[in-house]
Amino acid sequence: MAKLVSKVYGDALFELALEKNMLDEVWSETKVLADVWKSDNGFADMMMHPRIDKDEKIKFIKDVFEDRASEVIMGFLAILVEKGRTAELLSVLDYYSDRVMEYKNIGVAEVTSAVELTDRQKKDVEDRLLEVTKYVSFQMKYIVDAGLIGGMIIRIGDRVLDSSIRQKINTMSRELSRIQLNQM
Repeated sequence: MAKLVSKVYGDALFELALEKNMLDEVWSETKVLADVWKSDNGFADMMMHPRIDKDEKIKFIKDVFEDRASEVIMGFLAILVEKGRTAELLSVLDYYSDRVMEYKNIGVAEVTSAVELTDRQKKDVEDRLLEVTKYVSFQMKYIVDAGLIGGMIIRIGDRVLDSSIRQKINTMSRELSRIQLNQM
């Protein structure tokens, strides 16, 4: 159900921002809103509190965000409050961000290596990913895992390229096990 809510409200926010030619502005505002929601527990608690009525919540939103946020975000927040969907705010914002990135052909890549990559190596990895994918840019996340021994694992969405030494050793071990089983 939560995924459906995220999709419905996220798609509506995306379409409205696109229609009003405010995709980047709204995207920026959603990032700030998500940060506020995550960092200020009082805000999230107040917005989800069952004993605070919808009108008070909407008034609070206006008091806090009116001069700081676009009409699109203000209306979006009001609708979430009216429909009782404030608990799903972060998932809706994540969905919206994913839609914007998809629309702009921005990929997200997670690169895990056995050692810290140099800036040059990071640039080479990103350049190579840009060559072999449809994306025009990437948000890169680098992770160090000494257990890989060497090589790297690149994850883009649900696609994984594992060229780590650990994976190669595991593959050889499985192949050797099959050979030994077949000879018995």
